[in-house]
Parts: sequence; structure tokens; C-alpha cells
Amino acid sequence: MASRIPILSEALAAGEKATAVDAAMVTKLTDMAGDFAVNLMIALIIVVITVLASRWISGMMRRTLLRVRGFRHDQTVLSFAVQVVRVVVYIIGLIAVLQRLGVQTTSIIAVLGAASLAVGLALQGTLSNVAAGVLLLILRPYKVGDVIEIGGVTGSVQRLDLFTTQMSNANNHKIVVPNAKVLGDVIINLTGQKTRRIEILFAVGYSANLKQARAVIEGVAAAHELVLPDPAPWVGVTDLRDSAVEVTLQAWVLVDDWWQVKADLTQGVKEALDAAGVEIPFPHQVAVAYEPPAPGPDPVEKPKPEPRPEPLAPAPRRRRSGHKS
Repeated sequence: MASRIPILSEALAAGEKATAVDAAMVTKLTDMAGDFAVNLMIALIIVVITVLASRWISGMMRRTLLRVRGFRHDQTVLSFAVQVVRVVVYIIGLIAVLQRLGVQTTSIIAVLGAASLAVGLALQGTLSNVAAGVLLLILRPYKVGDVIEIGGVTGSVQRLDLFTTQMSNANNHKIVVPNAKVLGDVIINLTGQKTRRIEILFAVGYSANLKQARAVIEGVAAAHELVLPDPAPWVGVTDLRDSAVEVTLQAWVLVDDWWQVKADLTQGVKEALDAAGVEIPFPHQVAVAYEPPAPGPDPVEKPKPEPRPEPLAPAPRRRRSGHKS
């Protein structure tokens, strides 16, 4: 009986020790869960603050740029700067959230630095678009609202982002072009200047009085109220076609009036030439009577020569068989 008492006491001691260890582990897990919950709540608060701060800072950036005279009416710079500010604020907020959740951002930065070459090679197209967007913002070959032509595509610039340039054509089609392609191609800014020249080609007949035709065309251009007097409209003979004489009209107008003035001058010159009796030739089809010739006589067939009789072949000679005596 006495020998069982030490064994029982050892078992009780071991049980108390195990209970103490479990209690310490539970306490530690509870503390860790509490800390994680607190850090998670703080991380969510940081996310909310990041979103609000990005809006506030981007708005402040927009208001600051609006005070600058050079950027006041340039929506390209405003939208680009606001987007860059928002991206920077989001990156800072993300790093703060990771640090609050216990992620070692220094190690992540070290890994990203080691993998920067691979990332750069994998994202070279995207990075080139970003670099091209920055250069387009600095060089400013066009701005929001300009009508440009890139690679045979014409449209009005709606937005310049970090990666793409968004345009809209006359049919209201949305056109998205990467900035690298825009910077590497020929850019034709149709509305980059204040004035623009109209050039219309007219055709008059060879029998028309060319001086009269030129005077009529020049009078129509000079009488239009939206045609600029300086430089004055010019009219001249520019080509001799197969069935018409080409007369060219050149007139300068403001950029916003280009389409309407061109339509007005085309219609006005046509009506003025008709009123002056100047012929405007157009393709004609002439019907010519055609009578096919009568068929000729059949060719006379020559009589075929009669076949000659073939000569008979000579009969073979027979040998006589005899006995010598």
C-alpha cells in the first residue's frame, strides 16, 4: 500500500503539470488571436484611411494644378497626375497593411529586388507603355479633346492613362491604343493648330471659260462668312484630265468650322457654276448602232483523190526436188 502512494503522487503531479501547460498554451493562443483581431481591425482602418487619403490627395493635386495657368485647361495632365497620385497612395497603404499584419516587408522588398530583372523582362511591354505615357505627358503632342490620326485610325482623344490612350471616332467607337504604339508611330494632330486649310477639287469641261470658272469659285469662297480673309482663298488650274480640267480651291478656316465650311463651299460652287453655265463633266455612255456582217459562204471542199490500187506481191518460186544418178 505504501508503495502505491508515490506512484499516485507522481501521476497527480504529472497531471497538474500537463494542465498548467495546456492552460499556458490556451492563454498564449488567446493572446495571439486577440492580437491578430486587433491588427486586423487596424489593417481595415488603414485600408479605409488609404482610400479616403487617395481621394483627398488626388483632389488637392487637381485643385493645385488648376491654379497653374499652363495646366488649367489641359485635362490630359490633370487626369494623368491624379492617377499617379492615387497609385502611389495605394502602394503606401498596402505596405502599411502588410506591416500591421506581421508580414516582413523588408524581406518582400529584398525578394522583389532580386526578381526585378525577371519582372522587368516579363513586363517589358507594360513598362514600355508606362514610360511612353510619361513621355507623351512631357512632350504633349496632343491633349484631351484633340482629333488625331495614329496608324490610319482617326479619333478624338478622350483620356490618356498610364498604359493606353483612349479615343472615340465619328461613329462613337471606343478606340484603345497602347502608349508604346502611339509614341512609336506617326502622330497627326488634325486640331493641333487654330486654323486649318480646306482643299476642294472641281472639274470643268474643256470648252468652259477657265477665267470665268475661277472667278465664280473664288467669289463663292470669298462670300462665305466663316472663310478667313488672311490668307485669302486661292483658285487655280492644277491638272488636265482625260475629259475635264481640274480647278482647285484652297481656303483657310478655324479648326471647329472645317467640316461645315467644306460642305457649304462644295454645294455653293456647284450651284454657282450651274448658274453661270459652266459645264461640270461627268461620265457618259454613248449607244452606237451595231450590225453584224452577214456570214460568208462555206468554203469549197476539194475532191479527194481516188486511192491507187496496191501492186500484187510476186508469188514465191518453188524449188524442184530431184535425185542425182
